Amino acid sequence: MTPPATPRSALADTVLERLTTTYAAAADPARAVEAAAYMKDVAPFLGIRTPERRALSRTVLDGTPRPTEADCTAVALRCWALPEREYHYFAVDYLRRHVGRCSSGFLPVVRHLVTTVSWWDTVDALASHVVGGLVAADPRLVPVMDEWIEDDDLWIARTALLHQLRYKGATDAERLFRYCLRQSGHSDFFIRKAIGWSLREYAKTDPDAVRDFVAGARDRLAPLAVREALKNL
Repeated sequence: MTPPATPRSALADTVLERLTTTYAAAADPARAVEAAAYMKDVAPFLGIRTPERRALSRTVLDGTPRPTEADCTAVALRCWALPEREYHYFAVDYLRRHVGRCSSGFLPVVRHLVTTVSWWDTVDALASHVVGGLVAADPRLVPVMDEWIEDDDLWIARTALLHQLRYKGATDAERLFRYCLRQSGHSDFFIRKAIGWSLREYAKTDPDAVRDFVAGARDRLAPLAVREALKNL
């Protein structure tokens, strides 16, 4: 799939110049090695702890205007083109903050982020905060989620499983349960974990529905998914 085009953005120019200068100055090579090892070497790190990184991000963004969708696209794609993982985290935080500025047309950009340098640390936040926000704002994206749950890329399927994670009473339970059954035979840990996690989160809203679903589907669900789903029940 062709990557989305990076639009011109004066705001992204400003943000990236400040970001790369500020983050690089705070890099800790020893901590970077530890962070990369913890994340299975999915990407190199600068070695900036999350509280410090977010404080630095506030400095980077101080005085900048609210972005347009094009600005969000440019910031995200340009951050993702940098090797160090902290730049990807910055982009995720930026999109979480400004997802309301983006239309349904932004979803292909998020798909690119989900499928590039993929690991749970970015995928899960993009799924629950960004994709979830886009779908909630535009129900016409629901059929796209129906396609994503069928996708061979496990991170796209995981995103479909997790995009309703924060919906609470607005969760489409029938669709959630259908997605869980669709991927119940998947052999990968991250899919089985996502099934259990999505059910466990919805159980905070409707425990009886989750209990009944698991009871009826126990022979199809992996033990890991069942344990996660029923952990708090």
